[in-house]
Amino acid sequence: MIIKNETITKGFVIAGLMNMTVLVFSRFFTNSVITESDPVVMSNFGLLMIVVWGLAYISVAKHYHNVKWLVGVFAIEKFIYGFIWIKWMLNNNVLDVFAKDKMAGIFYGIYGVNDWLFFIFFLFVIIRLIKSGK
Repeated sequence: MIIKNETITKGFVIAGLMNMTVLVFSRFFTNSVITESDPVVMSNFGLLMIVVWGLAYISVAKHYHNVKWLVGVFAIEKFIYGFIWIKWMLNNNVLDVFAKDKMAGIFYGIYGVNDWLFFIFFLFVIIRLIKSGK
């Protein structure tokens, strides 16, 4: 599969913007249902760090080929969040979160899907960079 560099650049920006949606779902860190539902991973500090990761993706969007191993770190980070989401889904009922707050319910219902999709994206990019010898 051949994907243009410009498309990959857009992928990094989209990944970053998707992380910024945490600000919407958390109502700028005031949605207590998100933090109560997973106080370790989704504390306000954890949500802030998701925003920081998003800024990191955007910051390398045009120069990702110069930071090959950082792209690998992005893939690992997305894998971890995706794995944690699956664990959360197996041990919690997202409908209970929906009942308390629709925005929090939507957040918990989709954040892991987003992480798995961008794990695949970052994995694809790192493999492509390794194969190209860059």
